[in-house]
Amino acid sequence: MLVAAPTLRRRAQAPPGCTLHFSFDGRQLLAHEGESIAAALLAAGQRGLRLTSRRAEPRGLFCGMGVCFDCLVVVDGRPNVRACQTPAAEGMRVETQRGAGSWEELS
Repeated sequence: MLVAAPTLRRRAQAPPGCTLHFSFDGRQLLAHEGESIAAALLAAGQRGLRLTSRRAEPRGLFCGMGVCFDCLVVVDGRPNVRACQTPAAEGMRVETQRGAGSWEELS
């Protein structure tokens, strides 16, 4: 028996006023209070979160518990943030991470 993903079930039942706004690569998105960046992005249909250093291949959510580091994104200018472990926040600016995400690459 298939069961709906917990995020989708929670989204359908969330009371009004519990949503917040953030952006991903300039696109305005919604998240629910307490929801991780990764969960909000997946709910919005966004699968790719970073690009690898050598071949610029897309990577996304893999383990969902902060072990694999495939979901690294840039949050408000800070690179190497794990999207699966970071709660979405009002006004947060999230961007695709390209490569290693060093501070020098962002300058």
